[in-house]
Amino acid sequence: MKAVAADISDKPSPARWRRIWRDRNGRLGLLFMGLVLLLALSGLILGADPNRIDIPQRLAAPSLAHWLGTDNLGRDLTARISAGTRSALTLALLIVAASAFLGAVIGTAAGLFGRWLDWIVTAIFDTLSAFPALILAFSLVALYGTGRQTFVILAILIFLPQFGRLARARAQALRHQSFVEAERLLGVHPMVIVLRHILPNIAGPLIVLAGMNIPVVITFEAGLSFLGLGVQPPASSLGTLIKDGFIYMSESWWPTIGAAGTLALATLGSTLLAETFRDILDPKSATDVEGRA
Repeated sequence: MKAVAADISDKPSPARWRRIWRDRNGRLGLLFMGLVLLLALSGLILGADPNRIDIPQRLAAPSLAHWLGTDNLGRDLTARISAGTRSALTLALLIVAASAFLGAVIGTAAGLFGRWLDWIVTAIFDTLSAFPALILAFSLVALYGTGRQTFVILAILIFLPQFGRLARARAQALRHQSFVEAERLLGVHPMVIVLRHILPNIAGPLIVLAGMNIPVVITFEAGLSFLGLGVQPPASSLGTLIKDGFIYMSESWWPTIGAAGTLALATLGSTLLAETFRDILDPKSATDVEGRA
């Protein structure tokens, strides 16, 4: 019975994870994300203050004192981009983890118990998906104001239905499998069945979906911050840095290039890694992964 459950599980083995480095896209993704993490940690290592104003040095070009130049207030762009990158990665991981956890719990319950609970959950997911992201953002900002807390709630509401629908579909497919029916007939507690068989079998697809959503959340946060609806000054955000740099583009293009380049590396790197995870976890794509090595 356990052997059957293991055969259909999407949970990757350590050997599969080692294939990431052998895949070209996986190597590029690791390289790009390594550079992004290095930049994110550089501000902590160097100890520079991202909010220190130095007007005489405003819009300075890169130098030994300011590796990526300065902004319109003379603030060090290396420190500000580092802080903005840490903020973007932290928010993305928090939102994706919360959305995946809540989606797994709600979707699994709806898929296993069905009937009225399934109908209510499906209706809620459809309602949340029907709202355009910007309309929902404007509504929450009007009610609760701008800031990180509002953005986190907004993003969870937007990405929760994706994880919930995936968990619900997988749970519905698994609840009639022979090994689940056998344990139910043996009198095993439903929670034990969920923890032993259901959750391990939906973990793989949820991990892949989470990886694919990380760059989306990073871009979404940058877009809302660019519009003034996300992270608020004086806190650093890649979106606000791009917006501020765009305003002074005629005087210096370094602020925009630094923040936009970091955003591009973060989204491209996490996307390549997520695609590699998807290919490794999908047996139909195994030959494609080997072909790119």
